[in-house]
Amino acid sequence: MTTAANRASITQRLKATAVGRAVRRKLRPAGAMPPNPLSTYFENNQGRLIHKWLHYLPIYDRHFAPYRDKPVTVLEFGVNQGGSLQMWKHYFGPGARIIGVDIDQRCAALGEEQIEIVIGDQEDRQFLRDLGEKIGEVDILIEDGGHTMTQQIATFEEFWPRIRTGGVLLMEDLQTSYWPKYGGGHKKPETFIEFAKNLIDQQHAWHSRDPESLEIDDYTRTIAGMHVYSGIIVFDKADVRRPTNKKVGTPSFPK
Repeated sequence: MTTAANRASITQRLKATAVGRAVRRKLRPAGAMPPNPLSTYFENNQGRLIHKWLHYLPIYDRHFAPYRDKPVTVLEFGVNQGGSLQMWKHYFGPGARIIGVDIDQRCAALGEEQIEIVIGDQEDRQFLRDLGEKIGEVDILIEDGGHTMTQQIATFEEFWPRIRTGGVLLMEDLQTSYWPKYGGGHKKPETFIEFAKNLIDQQHAWHSRDPESLEIDDYTRTIAGMHVYSGIIVFDKADVRRPTNKKVGTPSFPK
């Protein structure tokens, strides 16, 4: 008979091995979620300063996990102290190319292996176009820059075409759409939130009965999904085709 003490001893001996990891998954209580690696990194961070809303961390992992340990290009607007760039480097692995963009010249000193720093103003559309030409297609874009409406919308409009098919664009701190300091305000047409509501319309343009008012465009053909959270919208990019439907099975009732 295996006692609790024996079981703990066995678990400790297996802890550092691949077999041990598999065993721990089997021993995990039913319904228990595995630890979020970003939350673990964040709470134990000894590197550069990171400032994040805590509920963002599981959102990141939910949408970014499929890209871990792959040769991805990750672009983050908003370097600040450089801590989040280090977090992405750790999270995505040694094959990732991490690029940080900030207007603060001091951030130029924060580059390191795998991490590139570009200095520029994300409100300047020509800078954004030049940046896109320089770095090529992007797998994951995290917009955490200046948070003004013009910066957010310019970044989305200029970089959405440069997101690789199958990639992700994450806009965060969208609560600024409600803050006058950043050009926001409830229902104000110029905010990113209102801009995003229009993108929902474009997703559904396939079904429009008024093509003069709502016609199919590049957003209709490329936005596969929009995931809305408090302060965040995640956009999935794909080659989107006109939706189709069909019926299968035996009818339960006559027509």
